[in-house]
Amino acid sequence: MWEDRIFKLFIFWYICGFILLGFDLLPSWLEWANAFFLILAGTLGFLYFLNRFGLISGSILGVFIFFSTFIVEWAGSDSGFLFGSYDYTERFAPNIFGVPIAIGFAWLMVMATTHVVARWAVPSGGFLYSVAGAIGAVIIDLIIDPVAYQVKQYWIWEDTGLYYDIPWTNFFGWFVVAFILHTAIDLLMKKKSLVITAEKPEKRMVLLYVLMIAMFVMLGSIGGLLFAAFLTTGLTILIVLVAWKRRPV
Repeated sequence: MWEDRIFKLFIFWYICGFILLGFDLLPSWLEWANAFFLILAGTLGFLYFLNRFGLISGSILGVFIFFSTFIVEWAGSDSGFLFGSYDYTERFAPNIFGVPIAIGFAWLMVMATTHVVARWAVPSGGFLYSVAGAIGAVIIDLIIDPVAYQVKQYWIWEDTGLYYDIPWTNFFGWFVVAFILHTAIDLLMKKKSLVITAEKPEKRMVLLYVLMIAMFVMLGSIGGLLFAAFLTTGLTILIVLVAWKRRPV
């Protein structure tokens, strides 16, 4: 299956990246590998949606997530809408309308992984599922945003805040976007009468969630963002343990 092949490629890329970034061995000409890393993760998220919802519904959902989040990110960087005022740099290219293509893929990864974590934690779905999914998304951003801004400078914040000079509106915006998208996913599941399981595709998404956070925690720790690293690690352990304990068997 393509999903298995891409997952193996992702694991290979992940191990290489962990070593190169962990020991500061990544050459400048290989900076594109960071964007490709997120594209691979997002592709896995898209394939999960195909697997879970079927070819047509899964494709529509994946495309909707990609383009809706891309538009929101464009509006945010262009006018400060929802997240606050920020600008993307060219370090995360290629960009379209000033927004890196990898951002849409990153949101696919975020939504697919937090969907499973939230659905395990709240098997009945509904409002609490959407809240859990949104919280799971914010947990990822608690480490991604400081690393991308303070360490990698993939984007520059013009607004400021107490958390590594990142405005609170950013995390509020992440919560709102993720909550709305999770609500859409929940409605789609109910329409198709789907029940979440603890089989291989779901477990792979939870593993992807943990691996992505672990990578950025490592980068944050090396970059001196110790509070963000410890905070994100603690919250990740908490939400994953709750989800694992309540998962369907």
